[in-house]
Amino acid sequence: MARLVRAMRVCVAMKRPPAKEDQARPKRSAYDKALGLLARREHSRRELKTKLRQGGYEGEETGAALDRLGEQKYQDDDRFAEVLLRNRIAQGYGPMRLRVELKSHGLADARIRELLDAAEVDWDASAATQLRRRYGGAGTTDPVERTRRAQFLLRRGFPAATVRRVTHADVDDATDDIS
Repeated sequence: MARLVRAMRVCVAMKRPPAKEDQARPKRSAYDKALGLLARREHSRRELKTKLRQGGYEGEETGAALDRLGEQKYQDDDRFAEVLLRNRIAQGYGPMRLRVELKSHGLADARIRELLDAAEVDWDASAATQLRRRYGGAGTTDPVERTRRAQFLLRRGFPAATVRRVTHADVDDATDDIS
């Protein structure tokens, strides 16, 4: 019984409201909050706007903070897009996936096309690398396995034509090994 009473006291103590010192702390400005977010990693303007609104900041204060960050070159959508594109290409994602992700961050279609063209990536080689990483270097003649590999590449965002070329090349290599 004594244990139960002690356990209940601990639970009640844990549910106490925070001290007055914690409540008296002033709320950071939207600019400071956004600058803190940008200190960790690049963010798109849309992403920062969403995070600030979720943090309880008003639209006018959020807009002013984002404009100020843009003027000071702390936030730049082009720089964000380049960093995101480089990272996702290094992770092995295809152009379709990259296009959708960049579009979700509020970039214009024309700018996305420019960025993808400027990246100068050999998508066939990238897809083949992803297949080797996932399934090893051995090819296959099994249609079910070939379909599984094609679906993997499609989920990674590679176009159907690229997937077809890479998976058929894979099959041709397997046929050469058997002969």
